[in-house]
Amino acid sequence: MPSKHKKRLLIVEDEKPIAKALQLKLSHSGFDVELAMNGEEALQCIEKNTFDLILLDLIMPKMNGFDFLEELKKRKNSVPVIVSSNLSQEEDMKRVKTLGAVDYYVKSNVTIAQVVEKVNRYLGA
Repeated sequence: MPSKHKKRLLIVEDEKPIAKALQLKLSHSGFDVELAMNGEEALQCIEKNTFDLILLDLIMPKMNGFDFLEELKKRKNSVPVIVSSNLSQEEDMKRVKTLGAVDYYVKSNVTIAQVVEKVNRYLGA
């Protein structure tokens, strides 16, 4: 029986403890996970690989999440993006949805287990 394709995720997060915790939990849940520490690194990753989903922080050095989403849109890359941030203003949530994000959550309001559930919902896992 052929092996099932592992879903590939890109986590774009500059806070290393959060990035590593997400990577560990999602890897243990059966996903192939790659990390990028900012939007510039993330763009390099999507040039080299195809991803099924991106988890994107908004506030990062070099290239923030808003700029990354704009660049992704320009490149007509249709990979689903779930935004994670500590910005909880309604205008930020609307802006990321306008830029193409499929979902948005406030980091301080969810557990890593809830993030895994959200990823599973979007990827049908």
